[in-house]
Amino acid sequence: MAGYLLSSSSISGDEVVNAEGEDLGHIEDLMIDPETGKIEYAVLSFGGFLGLGDKYFAIPFTRLSTDRDKKRMVLDVEKTRLNDAPGFDKNDWPDFADQSFRKTVDTFYG
Repeated sequence: MAGYLLSSSSISGDEVVNAEGEDLGHIEDLMIDPETGKIEYAVLSFGGFLGLGDKYFAIPFTRLSTDRDKKRMVLDVEKTRLNDAPGFDKNDWPDFADQSFRKTVDTFYG
């Protein structure tokens, strides 16, 4: 049986909700390991208004599931917990290759 494949451009901009259906933001970008071709993180944009004041979050891609019917992604995390997640400013991205950064993110999301 063939797997379900998505293009990166079809994921960018997708809405992200939690298991309760609460809006958590949208996928801003994907971080891909060029050596393995694996998507390591999705960058989630959350908060703000009309793109102003948004906070960005690196979400381990394995923590997201796809809601094909509604063309959105699901992240099983409470909206209030996301406020405590390690995030960054859209104009000051972290070094995703930094093992300390990755460990902080991966530990937060379990």
